[in-house]
Amino acid sequence: MPWLQLHIPSTAEAAEQVEDALMALGANAVTLSDAADQPLFEPPPGATPLWRETVVSALFQADTDEDALLAGLSAALGAAPADYRFEHLADQAWERAWMDDFKPMQFGERLWIVPSWAEPLTGDAVNLRLDPGLAFGTGTHETTAMCLTWLDGASLNGKLTGKTVLDFGCGSGVLAIAALLLGAERVLACDIDPQALLATRDNAMLNGVADRLECCLPEAMPAQASFDLVIANILAGPLVSLAPQLLGYCAKGAALVLSGILNEQAEDVMAAYTPAIRFTPPAQLGDWTRLAGVRADA
Repeated sequence: MPWLQLHIPSTAEAAEQVEDALMALGANAVTLSDAADQPLFEPPPGATPLWRETVVSALFQADTDEDALLAGLSAALGAAPADYRFEHLADQAWERAWMDDFKPMQFGERLWIVPSWAEPLTGDAVNLRLDPGLAFGTGTHETTAMCLTWLDGASLNGKLTGKTVLDFGCGSGVLAIAALLLGAERVLACDIDPQALLATRDNAMLNGVADRLECCLPEAMPAQASFDLVIANILAGPLVSLAPQLLGYCAKGAALVLSGILNEQAEDVMAAYTPAIRFTPPAQLGDWTRLAGVRADA
């Protein structure tokens, strides 16, 4: 059947109120989407992250009275929305249409992220099965994409084979699982959010690598732990403050990969790890930088 869709730009603070009002007015479904290409990182436990600029979109029956809908919305919110757009949608399977928007993505030469409803790639492809979600990485953001590309390149040179890896700030576990699929022996995935650890375990089971993956909160990290590769895709501020801790996890000759860094923050982050790490030239994608290097005592 055809539908009427109403799009309302909002702020993160007001989005929930707008969503509740639309549902009360009979919306069949309400979705929230990013209006400004802002990345979402892992929230503290119990928090629901939203983009600073959010579009609230509601789906109604095609014969819904637009004027009456706007009047009801104005009454519920105390004022008419400052901006809105109606869209008339032809009949189609909306769940399938949304799924079709998320297609397999390639990183480097062999690594692909493939949603569960798509056919895996063949040949030399390494397929990481992962479905899109709200707050956890799926590889679509530049910070994660650069880390995945680095992992693919390392595997081609045999640098991941049989190695131990720490994924610090694991989110969905995409980097941890990629490392395992690309040849790492064992991975410890660590995050401050218990929900991230649950998502990581579930995704590891989906990809058949759960037996080689361990998950823990930062306070449960094993004492005196060291790894052949430490990868942290978080934010520049935490990367600087956590530098002594992350360096302590690097075994002799270990590789270190840092991401979640705006281009203008790269020098400050590098300084926090120098001279302990010999960095290669930074990689940049859009506004973001990925740093990689090895312990100077290698």
